[in-house]
Amino acid sequence: MPNLASSFASGIDALLPELESLYKDLHAHPELSMQEFRTAQIVADYLEKLGLEVAREVGVTGVVALLRNGEGPVVMLRADMDALPVTEATGLPYASKVTVKDEDGMHVGVAHACGHDMHVTWLLGAARLMAEHRDAWRGTLMAVFQPGEEVGRGARSMVDDGMIARFPKPDVILGQHVMVGSAGTVGYRSGTILSAGDSIKVKLFGRGSHGSQPQTSIDPVIMAASTTLRLQTIVSREIAPSDTAVLTIGSLQAGTKENIIPNDATLKLNVRTYDEDVREYMLGAIRRICCAECAASNAPREPEFTPISSFPLTVNDDATTARLRTAFEAHFGERAYETKPAAASEDFSVFGREWGVPYAFWFVGGTDPEIYAKAKAAKKINEIPSNHSPLFAPVIDTTLRSGIEAMLCAAGAWLGHENQRERKIGQESEAA
Repeated sequence: MPNLASSFASGIDALLPELESLYKDLHAHPELSMQEFRTAQIVADYLEKLGLEVAREVGVTGVVALLRNGEGPVVMLRADMDALPVTEATGLPYASKVTVKDEDGMHVGVAHACGHDMHVTWLLGAARLMAEHRDAWRGTLMAVFQPGEEVGRGARSMVDDGMIARFPKPDVILGQHVMVGSAGTVGYRSGTILSAGDSIKVKLFGRGSHGSQPQTSIDPVIMAASTTLRLQTIVSREIAPSDTAVLTIGSLQAGTKENIIPNDATLKLNVRTYDEDVREYMLGAIRRICCAECAASNAPREPEFTPISSFPLTVNDDATTARLRTAFEAHFGERAYETKPAAASEDFSVFGREWGVPYAFWFVGGTDPEIYAKAKAAKKINEIPSNHSPLFAPVIDTTLRSGIEAMLCAAGAWLGHENQRERKIGQESEAA
């Protein structure tokens, strides 16, 4: 079956050097969530030069671009743009040296440690090739560049800014993510592919005192330590082995000096689940344990719970995934495979949920194939720097190429001429 990735093969070859330079520039100039002003300007300017209809500042820094090319389906391709508060340690010549103040006023390094710079470059490349080869497809491409994925606010901010009313309703919404895996491979899955994610800040209140007089205090450090240990029993002792859940406490902060017992302590925790009932139980158990530990310590008041972020489940549509599978296997052959669900979370599904249309999300490998093969043979895949690691660095050429090819394969499954003919025949059959 013909597909856009195969049709545009020579165009991809010619475009790769330019896209590599663009990728390195984005990588060296990362921006935190909801602050992607430079990235958004680069994206919007690039697409306007291609002749797309571009809307800027959708949901603060989001960009929505339309490429209309006659009658046919509307296909939305999405890329996220934000970076992480991580100090890069790759040592690459184009490594980020950016430092900024975060929302809490702390000086932090900033790096594209999750690969969103690759996502932006993929979508710009796919949009350019489709703009330059309109004879190969029909319909409308909607290219969406989303802010704030890492904090779970970007998709919602675009929706709240009137995105649903302002732009055509897609027939399908598609997205992809670079992950640890042999570069050149594509992993798809029907049904649940990404977990739900909830992050919470819990403040525990005690009574401060001198370190030499603990009897006059209610020690929030002990309270926080006990709470931390007890929270780990939710998954190990309260969730059935047949279910899956993760609870991680990534931050525990209390006090400033070794001989002062502080007034309070703060935990920041993250929960991943694959079932709504399990999610609700986990959140309830967290509240129950925190309150019980505070009561056991005779705390002067109950803990304070503040949501940080919340990500819904990402559940791929069966029919959409089946069509993608056919397209991926036709182009990638054995390099396309069925993947397992990942414990990572995304706000990508917000678009499909709000528009009420089918969506699908998949993974693109970004690890040097030789390194990945050696790690797999040695059963050391977990030692490869993964997303959010300060050492995360996708190999450029193969990852760029395969990501663009995957986007073109996916879009072409709805917009390509072959699929247009099948759609027309199907409509005629239904009418008969």
